[in-house]
Amino acid sequence: MLGAGPRGAPRGGPRRSSLSPSGTGRKRGPVAADSRRPQADPVTSRILNISVDCARPYELALFWSWLLGVPVDPDADPGDVEVGLPLGNGGHLIFQVVPEHKVVKNRLHLCLEPDGPREDEVARVLELGAMLVDDLRRPDGRGWAVLADPEGNEFCVLRSAAERASIDGSTDADAPAADPAAGTGPAPN
Repeated sequence: MLGAGPRGAPRGGPRRSSLSPSGTGRKRGPVAADSRRPQADPVTSRILNISVDCARPYELALFWSWLLGVPVDPDADPGDVEVGLPLGNGGHLIFQVVPEHKVVKNRLHLCLEPDGPREDEVARVLELGAMLVDDLRRPDGRGWAVLADPEGNEFCVLRSAAERASIDGSTDADAPAADPAAGTGPAPN
């Protein structure tokens, strides 16, 4: 159908994640094979690194190092055009210099789960130099906060596993299925 989105739904309307009927990101079981994908091809890929374009890689890497509690590459210097932080999977969060500044919102962002209470983490991250972009936290404890790092890259702070368990009995991550930086998506968890 011309001008229609998935399953004939109008484009631009609310969409739900394929992970669950409610769009909360909770898996509902095996996903049927996509008929467009060759079935005989056993090769797959995994995400190794996540790269972030920025003006000052070293300074932005320091912010994220403090935020995530991981060290900046010890061989990195303030003038480097690329600086990485190790991720637990063997990959890196890489900050690389680009000549242009960020103009519009991210098309991809990170959703962070704190070890402790979300409110404490949001306060800590703001003290590190982040800016609150959108507050989607709800009075019942569900939801998330959208923040931006010192160069304007959006990210979300979700509830901790303990907060999810105490509020709704679930430890499943409550990452929004749609784009929280735009304020869209399912009702916040």
